[in-house]
Amino acid sequence: MEQNGFKASHIVTSVVAVIIDNDGRVLLTKRNVPPFQGEWVMPGGKIDLGEPIVAALKREVWEEVGLEVEVGDLIDVFEHVTPGEDNYHFIIIYYRCTPLYCDVNHNKDEVAEARWVEPGELEQYKIPAGARFILTKIFETN
Repeated sequence: MEQNGFKASHIVTSVVAVIIDNDGRVLLTKRNVPPFQGEWVMPGGKIDLGEPIVAALKREVWEEVGLEVEVGDLIDVFEHVTPGEDNYHFIIIYYRCTPLYCDVNHNKDEVAEARWVEPGELEQYKIPAGARFILTKIFETN
């Protein structure tokens, strides 16, 4: 097999929940772990081999912020290739979700902070390009 220089021998496929409450706020989490450590993202993570996408999404949301969600429509798929030291290739699948309740209980090992954010306040947050692209796409059409 040809060596391609990437840390993983495969593309990492992840799923992310864009959780929007009844007041139109989106849930952002400040990451405690790489990738995107110290940046604000939406809850999500890797899909385990054999795990259905929606099950992975619900599991990741529960593990990171202690919420149950209703999974809605697929928003988009974003490809992220990290050059340099990180050197990973991610495919990130974004779904719009509705929380069944809004009392967040975040996992402090993975998430430094979690907060509901008004769309007009998003510019104040350090958000990775893929997540910002998705948020712009959602809130420009609402």
